[in-house]
Amino acid sequence: MGLVSETNDDSAPTVLIVDNNPMSLNRLKSVFKVKNFNIKICEDGDQAVDEYIRIDPELVVMALDLPSLDGHIAALEMREHGGDQRIIFVAPKRMLDVARDAAYSAGAVALLEKPVTAEALDAVWDEVLGDVPEAPGLEDLDALYPGERVKIEADTGPIVAPLPLPGLPLPGLPLPRLPLPLPNANELTVSVPQSKPSKSNKKKGKGKLILVLLVLLGGVAGYAYTQGMLPI
Repeated sequence: MGLVSETNDDSAPTVLIVDNNPMSLNRLKSVFKVKNFNIKICEDGDQAVDEYIRIDPELVVMALDLPSLDGHIAALEMREHGGDQRIIFVAPKRMLDVARDAAYSAGAVALLEKPVTAEALDAVWDEVLGDVPEAPGLEDLDALYPGERVKIEADTGPIVAPLPLPGLPLPGLPLPRLPLPLPNANELTVSVPQSKPSKSNKKKGKGKLILVLLVLLGGVAGYAYTQGMLPI
């Protein structure tokens, strides 16, 4: 893999610089510009993994203290995906001990102290171009970063209340009154005594029959009125 290129076009190697410190970013860009790298910048650990997969850079320069996902876990995620990509860790003096452990765990090719200089990079350049170490931390990645490690995009849309199920009342409202079915006139039956009634009983029977029919007709008319079937 030719990490050093004399060209300034798309055929030049790419370095992905992952750092959220503006001063450190400017210095690193200057150092790798001299080496004729195409430079890509990312300031978030989680996004850096996605960017790494997208552009497949020849070299990654990774800080440790990053938003969203620390540099150690981000580097392990990259190694899990690509396997043999070259990663350089950069860290301030106060974090060098932690950075050494992270570099060993992720199989980094080099570790540089911030602020990074061209001379410091040249001093480890043979190591950068050498064999890529194994990444023993991959065996513990699930313990370091539990879960399926699948990003869930934030939902920025409006919050909409779920619609009620069809046929059920809205919460807090009484149950709706269901209309009674209209009686079928063909199915109406009136029981008539089998014995021959007297004249007085005939009059009473006729009166009861008329009363029943009036009640039924009144109920039908009332139901039709409530359903809007009759004009007001």
